[in-house]
Amino acid sequence: MASVDTISKPDTLSAPTQKNRREYRLISADSHVCEPGNLWLDRVPAKLRDRAPRIESFAEGDAWIIEGIGEPVKFGWTSCAGMEPERMTNWMRFEDVRKGGYDPAARCVEMDRDEVDAEVLYPSPVLAIAIFAHQEEEFHLAMVRAYNDWISEFVAYAPDRFAGMMMMPNRGGPEACVAEINRVMDRPGMRGVVMGAYPNGTLKIEDEDDKVWGVLEERGLALSIHVAMTQTMPAVAKSKLPGYGRFFDAPNRIIEMMFSGMFDRFPNLDVYFAEVDCGWFPYVKEQIENNYRRLNPSQQFNLKKNPRQYMERHFHFGYMTDTFGVQHHDFIGAERVLWSSDYPHISADWPNSYRTIQASMSGVRREDREAILHGNAERLFNFT
Repeated sequence: MASVDTISKPDTLSAPTQKNRREYRLISADSHVCEPGNLWLDRVPAKLRDRAPRIESFAEGDAWIIEGIGEPVKFGWTSCAGMEPERMTNWMRFEDVRKGGYDPAARCVEMDRDEVDAEVLYPSPVLAIAIFAHQEEEFHLAMVRAYNDWISEFVAYAPDRFAGMMMMPNRGGPEACVAEINRVMDRPGMRGVVMGAYPNGTLKIEDEDDKVWGVLEERGLALSIHVAMTQTMPAVAKSKLPGYGRFFDAPNRIIEMMFSGMFDRFPNLDVYFAEVDCGWFPYVKEQIENNYRRLNPSQQFNLKKNPRQYMERHFHFGYMTDTFGVQHHDFIGAERVLWSSDYPHISADWPNSYRTIQASMSGVRREDREAILHGNAERLFNFT
């Protein structure tokens, strides 16, 4: 197995200067990078370098080697947007990845081709899950910091076009989260945080997590969950048809957050679920409200509002393909729904995103369409 060495630090010196405020028409609220193979090798302390995630070459293609995962992690399905369907296989050579995955200047060209004005950028899911689930505090924090430094350099190239999502650590307690937020979030283009577990390091909210919610509210930063929270190392192939049940985790997190009272203590905190779609939300909202009203007289949940009020104020949902959800957005709230391309993953319609948008938005009011396609992302991720 040969190590693949790739570029990890973009040239920010050639970044374009922003003279006038950009006018946004289309913002992808969930896109991704393709991390270069030496990102962590170049940035973690020397004593951890031999354990850091890296790309290696195999006969079938290149793949990530990640501590805690017992086999190579292929990246073809997260890097194949725009290819012919027959070529969309999970094995891929990194040299065939579109340059915009790791080069911000090339990414701007790729966005222009798809008529996308700005993108909210998330890490590759398997890499993020592996980092979030790693139990060793020193190693976990080193990997988080390395990624956050790299993505902040990437988005600094064009901060009017990128929203960098900081990986929020979940080792070292809420104090480590607050320290990382303060270390990173004043950098150009850094606009939100993505959470893989609660700040206390588990999948259960604790009172100590309020330290983090308070900082996010004070800074006006959206708290994001990409697909699901987990503390389990990712499996390389969990399903023959991955991606069909992305929303399964979200309803449980909505319940946890509401009944923890965090929105009573932090009434201006926004939560964004990326890549979960939205057509399921009206049903879940109805069921939660119905059962709350039946049980509250005897259980005394001690919420200041009823669940519907929290759900219609604090939660937002990103979709790629959800014609049902878009056509029934009045039951969700147009201000809750954000369009996403998922570029450069297999779900993306690049470079023809407008075809899916036009098909799914037939008959949608202009003001709702503009909110879904760019206005909500401008507000949540402070593009304005």
